[in-house]
Amino acid sequence: MSEMNIPLIFTDAAANKVKSLIEGEDNPNLRLRVYITGGGCSGFQYGFTFDDQVNDGDLTIENQNVGLVVDPMSLQYLIGGTVDYIEGLEGSRFIVNNPNASSTCGCGSSFSI
Repeated sequence: MSEMNIPLIFTDAAANKVKSLIEGEDNPNLRLRVYITGGGCSGFQYGFTFDDQVNDGDLTIENQNVGLVVDPMSLQYLIGGTVDYIEGLEGSRFIVNNPNASSTCGCGSSFSI
């Protein structure tokens, strides 16, 4: 599968961080799940959690032998986006660069369409 066909990019930085976090757990089946919830200062917000379940309809993207999982409802808001991991003055965190968001808030974790 070429990168052009992948609806969501899972960067090496994010995959490497997930890999290092999973190594500390006793569950090699863990994946990073990204999802959208209502709320935040702009209407929607991103969420991240570790999950060892893949549900029907979930999209799994592999990088560095670790998986990123997205449910179909969240994916429609994330298509064309990038899940990344950054370390900066505000701390270290997973982020979503989302071309579908018409506006984001200062915290970078919520957006509107």
